Amino acid sequence: MLLLRCHLKRALPQKVLCRLCAVMGKLQSKFKHSTYKYRPDGFIEERIQTKAFQEYSPAHMDTVSVVAALNSDLCVSGGKDKIACIYKSSQFFSASRDKMVMMWDLQSSSQPRQQFSGHTMVVTGLTVSPDSSQLCTGSRDNTLLLWDVGTGQCAERASVSRNLVTHLCWVPGEPYILQTSEDKSIRLWDSRGLQVAHTFPTQQHIQTYCEVSEDGHKCVSCSSGFEGEGCEATLWDLRQTRSRICEYRGHFQTIASCIFLPRALASMPAIATSSHDCKVKIWNQDTGACLFTLSLDGSGPLTSLAVADTISLLCVSFSRGIHLLRVDRSQGLELREVAAF
Repeated sequence: MLLLRCHLKRALPQKVLCRLCAVMGKLQSKFKHSTYKYRPDGFIEERIQTKAFQEYSPAHMDTVSVVAALNSDLCVSGGKDKIACIYKSSQFFSASRDKMVMMWDLQSSSQPRQQFSGHTMVVTGLTVSPDSSQLCTGSRDNTLLLWDVGTGQCAERASVSRNLVTHLCWVPGEPYILQTSEDKSIRLWDSRGLQVAHTFPTQQHIQTYCEVSEDGHKCVSCSSGFEGEGCEATLWDLRQTRSRICEYRGHFQTIASCIFLPRALASMPAIATSSHDCKVKIWNQDTGACLFTLSLDGSGPLTSLAVADTISLLCVSFSRGIHLLRVDRSQGLELREVAAF
């Protein structure tokens, strides 16, 4: 059986480190009845009863808001924090309501390796440069700060009125940083001087999250909404035109997270979204067609989504903690929940 063993680190408040290992233990198995396959024309083809999954004691005692993978068998999750990981390393950053950002290294002291203090309100976004030498943070104080990771010193500061940052993402191989905001804007910043390089067309709803494709050519953002109004994800061109390419509609509440699926997970260009409507959806990136929907019944709003490894995703929810989702390509592109903890 697959057990997700959770080691709570006292020195890391509201953080949980989760390692996957094979052991025998007492499990509680449940069935789900709410996954859907779609025909190319968009109509629901069939409703599928999924296989049993394994539910363990919750790793968190309260709401989980974010999860990120350090490597294929280690993830970091947070309650009311933001997290940025240096993938395939032992280092990650956390930001919290105490206005501080801390850098942690799992292979050294249990104390923060570096601290970054400069915001006057809660820190709501952070991202690390591709070479791990710089950190960019954003806050509800309308500012972005650029930090030298080695020294912990602030190198640049920028402020835009009403720019309440919701998420930040560094463009791979480039000096640019993508940012979403509660003012319904999506901005592209040049880290060389921390200036706005481009502002995408203002959306109708708050932009909650953004991610950039591995090649740096495209980005996807998602929005708040209710009863199907808003609740969309949007694909943008990051190259010369910087125009809207495609929209993905089908959720009925706020989309909290949107990610590009690596080619190892999907046989075609695909995007995954998680929403407050308790659903994870997989979309054809090029056409906007919904390929599969997994409903995590009883989970409450889904708040974060991350790639775990070449066959799995991690998803977190208000009510049931962390969900391990397995991608199945044997009959198209499907998702099933294999564990919750």
